This record gives sequence, structure tokens and C-alpha cells, in this order.
Amino acid sequence: MNPLAVELNDTIQNEAPALFRLLSELGRELYFPKGILTQTAEANQKAHRYNATIGEARAEGHAMGLPSILRHFTELDADEVLPYAPSAGRADLRVAWREELREKNPSLSGVAVSLPVVTCGITHGLSTIADMFCDPGDVLLVPDKLWGNYLLVFGVKRGAEAVRYPLLRLEGGLDLEGFERVLRQHTPRGKVLVLFNFPNNPTGYSLTPSEADRLCEVLVAAAESGCDIVAMCDDAYFGLFFDEAVLKESLFTRLAAAHPRILAVKLDGASKEDFAWGLRVGFLTYGIAGGAGAYEALEKKTAGCIRGTISNSSNVAQQLVLRAMKDPAYKAQKEEKFALLRRRAEKVREVLADPKFTRVWRPYPFNSGYFMCLRLEHLNAEAFRLRLLEEYGVGVISTSDTDVRVAHSSVDEKDIPDLYEVMFECALRMQGE
Repeated sequence: MNPLAVELNDTIQNEAPALFRLLSELGRELYFPKGILTQTAEANQKAHRYNATIGEARAEGHAMGLPSILRHFTELDADEVLPYAPSAGRADLRVAWREELREKNPSLSGVAVSLPVVTCGITHGLSTIADMFCDPGDVLLVPDKLWGNYLLVFGVKRGAEAVRYPLLRLEGGLDLEGFERVLRQHTPRGKVLVLFNFPNNPTGYSLTPSEADRLCEVLVAAAESGCDIVAMCDDAYFGLFFDEAVLKESLFTRLAAAHPRILAVKLDGASKEDFAWGLRVGFLTYGIAGGAGAYEALEKKTAGCIRGTISNSSNVAQQLVLRAMKDPAYKAQKEEKFALLRRRAEKVREVLADPKFTRVWRPYPFNSGYFMCLRLEHLNAEAFRLRLLEEYGVGVISTSDTDVRVAHSSVDEKDIPDLYEVMFECALRMQGE
């Protein structure tokens, strides 16, 4: 094992023993190399005469660039657009994101969390966590209503044993008893990875404060029994909370200092929060009770994992997000988009309140995010999706044999009533065949 990895492991083991136990074999091997990147960083600070370390083309002290590219960046110069970003991300963006994270999650006041590490979107963040904490055969608990990419990232790529827990009760609300039952079945393994996604994709469900508190209690009880837990909070749709009763903070706030055996990981980013899907700017933030002394070592391992996969995330994308965050109109612009999406969700509720729809489907509870989900009555979801697409020109997503996901995020408010009328007509025809 590389001596740098040994040094990081020693720090983590001393500061947060459970965190060290949670690392995968690959995670224990990871380190951030003191090679070209470190030497270049040192030269950037001290090479006042000539800096011959940088693997970039420069002229007169600035990044070379093609005018055919740079002319599209009217407010950014070549040095802001073209150079590499650090593997862990731009330091100024990482600091700014943590400050905003605390502002959006007031319960984190006084809680020690790591400096966020920049990833190339949340999927890359999930893949990084899978590399660092998941060995073949490890148990991963996922909701039965889920984004399918979790299974590819953790199951196919890392060999996790994915076990589904029931997300929602038939009568509405989170199925806390179902989650606790599934968790208890696997705590004797001594290590469990758990994935939470609120607002949920595909259902659009978010926790109430009491549900979040109860989830935390269940996880703490499992930790007290001797189980080490990686609790991942996929907060891709964070902030899009449409009901007053919904928790307006991340579940991460409840878990970041809950227990020394619980590593909480917050995955978020600009994709949905800042309506910048293609910029691919995501963040990983860690929290573990009493483990603040291990954060720097953990951040270095994370940076090493990124260095060994994509090297670094786009500098210009990070620069654009940082510029946006500093814009005086930033929060007002986001609030405007939020209000638009909230009106669409309210329109969906208004339309679906018509009892005629109970003949063909039942909506799952939704209170946030981009989506809502329908459970079809006596219809195959994939057959319904195909008929809807081919004969009516309407696209939805089938997520199981019985369920379809509808994205009101991409349908104008004025078109929502017609969307569901067309879907209703298609379902009635299929039921009558």
C-alpha cells in the first residue's frame, strides 16, 4: 500500500474508527498523489521567475485559447475558462457551497461537516461513494420506488447486494415500519449502506419533520446495536418543497452528527437546484459524529478517487455556478422558477382530484420535486406507456409493471389538464379491450 494511503488511513482510524471500517478495500488504498499536481500547486505559490510545471499552454502568463471558443465567453477571460480545476474542485466554490448549505439547512449550525468536494454531477458523486465504501457483497438498502441508476452504480459496477425497502404506506406517508424491518434484518452483517432520496424520484415525495426524526432514531438504534452505516442523502431535487408540512431541510441535517457509527453523505449540486443540468456540477459533503479530525484525510481520498477517474470536473462550469451564486439576483431568480414549478404541482393535484380518475389509476402521495407517480389499475405500465406514445404522442416513464412517472417539470401549467385527460382516455380504451 502506498505510504500516503497508510498515512490517511492512520488519521481516519484514529479520528473516526467506524469511518475506517466502512471504507472499501479500494477506499483504503486511495490517496491523493504528491506528484505533478502537488508540485504544480507549490510552484504556483513560489515560482516567481519561471513556472515550467504546468501542463497547459500559456503565453505572456495567461492561458492560450482559441478565439473561436473564447468569443462565446463575453464576461469570462481565458484564465477563468480554460485551466484545469483541482481534483477536489475550486476552493472558492467549495467554501461558497458549504456556506450556502448551512444557510439552507439552519439545523447544521454548530455541526462540523466536511468541505464539499466537487463532482461531475450527482451520478459521479454516487459512483465515487460506491468506489470508496462499497465492496462486492455489501448490502445496499434502496427504496422500492427508486431511480434505476442506483442499481447500475452500486450493483453492477461494485457488486452490492441491493435490498429494497418499502418507501410509502398505502394510506399515505413514509413506511417507517417497513424501513425499520428491512434494516433490522441486515444489521447483523455489521455494515450497511442506505440510500435516501428526497424529494424522491419517481414519486415526488418528501419527508415531514417527524418522519425525518424517526428515520434518524431507527438508524441510531441500528448503530447502537453495533452496525456501521453509510447513510447517503441524494438531494438532487433539494429545495423544491411544495407543501408547508414538508421538512425544508435535508435529512443530512439529522444524520451528520447522529452517531459515531453513522457516516452521513450529502449529494447535491447545481443540476436541479440551479436549473443547470448540463453543467454537471455536483458536491459530496460528509458528516460523522466526533469525526471532524478525519475530514481532511477523507477529502484527500475522495480527491484521489476523482483524480483516478476523471481527473477533475469542468473549471468553466464551476466558474459559472460560482458567478451565479454571487449574483445579487440569484436567489430571486431561483424563487421565480420555484414558484412556477409549485403552480404546476398544484395544478396536477387540482386535476387529479376528480374522482373519475380512480377508475384507471391511483396517485402516490407527492409534495415536492419534478415528478409524481401513478399506480395503474389493471393495466401493464409498459404497455400503457407505449400506447400513449405511439397513438397519442405523449411520453411518460414506466418505472415498474404497475407504475408510471409523470414529469410536471417539463409540461406547461396550461397543458396539464389536457395531459391527464389524454392519459385517462388511453387508459379507459385499454381497460375496455
